[in-house]
Amino acid sequence: MPTALRNPGDNTAASTSQTVKAQRQIRELILAGTLPGGSRIAELTIVEKLGISRTPIRAALMRLEQEGLLETLPSGGYAVKIFSERDVTDAIELRGMLEGLLARLAAERGVSGTLLQEARRCLVHIDEWLRAPTLSDDTFSQYVVMNERFHALLHEMADSPTIVRQLERVISLPFASPSGFVIAEAESPNARDLLAVAQYQHWRVLDAIEAREGARAEIIMREHSRIAQHNFQRVLHNPDAVPALSPQTIGVPLIRRKT
Repeated sequence: MPTALRNPGDNTAASTSQTVKAQRQIRELILAGTLPGGSRIAELTIVEKLGISRTPIRAALMRLEQEGLLETLPSGGYAVKIFSERDVTDAIELRGMLEGLLARLAAERGVSGTLLQEARRCLVHIDEWLRAPTLSDDTFSQYVVMNERFHALLHEMADSPTIVRQLERVISLPFASPSGFVIAEAESPNARDLLAVAQYQHWRVLDAIEAREGARAEIIMREHSRIAQHNFQRVLHNPDAVPALSPQTIGVPLIRRKT
């Protein structure tokens, strides 16, 4: 019998899924304090602990460094960073401001039909995943990839490399990436509801950009980041009020509280 041909894209998709899975699991170890702030990451130990090959682990560590949870060491490798409460709140606020500015510029300058169509495709995929009553690990991994892709398209729509470069610097700060809290909420029973609210805002900002409503697009993206800001403050200062989101879920062990 002839051997079935494999789609080369299958290997790429599998590798991406493994990287996102590794990123999520390492992130959980960091946020729970299992990998304490200031500690050096032992790559081989992580490989053995997670049962994931070295290549996705290395890619995941690079992503976590870009996200701001890890820092590179002069001697090579990574160590877990320690943050102040203000580091986190400022980083989220900056991300909202810059994404809001990019959304406004995109609306005011106009966006090609091709970019708008690609962004809609991202959201249609997310809508399909959110129809399920619960989210599997694979679905969550797919959501993270598509959410990051949608935000990247929003950034591209503004056609402002200068502002995008500044945003990339901000996203490397603690917890400020578009998926920083998405991955953290993976184990929450109300994760699907939280993502549904974010998805509603995704559609509204796309509508505003297409309608050339710059001020509205900017406000929506500012509010989009405030969901993460609100969740962070709520759990950090009153964790008992939100039992589904434990302090470890968002990395309280890494954060020095204000005195």
